[in-house]
Amino acid sequence: MDIKKYILDKKKIIDRALDRYLPSCSLKPQIIHRAMRYSVFPGGKRIRPIFAIAGFEACGGKGNSIIPVACGIELAHSYTLVHDDMPCMDDDNFRRGKKTCHKKYGEDIALLAGDGLLTLAFQVIAESGSIKAIKEISKAVGTRGTIGGQVVDILKKRAEGRGQRAEIEYINLKKTAVLFEVAVKSGGIIKGASKLEINALGNFGRDIGLAFQLFDDLKDKDGYVKLYGEYLTKEKARALANKAKSYLKIFGKKADKLAQLGDLMLNNFTF
Repeated sequence: MDIKKYILDKKKIIDRALDRYLPSCSLKPQIIHRAMRYSVFPGGKRIRPIFAIAGFEACGGKGNSIIPVACGIELAHSYTLVHDDMPCMDDDNFRRGKKTCHKKYGEDIALLAGDGLLTLAFQVIAESGSIKAIKEISKAVGTRGTIGGQVVDILKKRAEGRGQRAEIEYINLKKTAVLFEVAVKSGGIIKGASKLEINALGNFGRDIGLAFQLFDDLKDKDGYVKLYGEYLTKEKARALANKAKSYLKIFGKKADKLAQLGDLMLNNFTF
């Protein structure tokens, strides 16, 4: 199957599942459920859940047992975006071409919508029955993961500096790469893969996530670009994407979809 068709097919599956998992807008209190849905639909590329599915398949997984975890990761990702956009954080007015949640519904409802999305994420992930997946994803979105990355980002902005290399790399790892890492790794966990396979998936996801962030920096002319310029940032991103693919050798052809997703990273993430 063509990789772009694969992405579109998986995105449809994920969107249908997310629609089932999210409370109806007619359910009281309606405003919070509208805000949650507003923050999830229409969604982005559903990159992280697609990587989770591809990781599951790389280990020989078949069927839909990965879907609750894939959707839970997307809900958790959506929560991070709602909170990151708020005035006390990154203070953004637009997300995916429309008003951010707090601009649409107010800061109070947006804060609670983010809380609601994160809580729902673990309710959904629990359907997988995997305590290990819950533990790994909890760590990824906790103070040793996305929250920790956001804290360092806030401190950097308070200091009104561009940040040093170590700070930038920590932020990129914790705010972005960690969710890619846990998404791909979760596919192996749900399939019951070996420790060696799960570690390989995690390493692939981490480096792909770092490459993704650098390509994002190139688009925004921010982060790593401010420190090292566009040429070195692009070269580092491409090196990371190539390194990520090297971890997939142990899976052989079963990891073709993951490798092709990595190739898209090498083409400036055009999907």
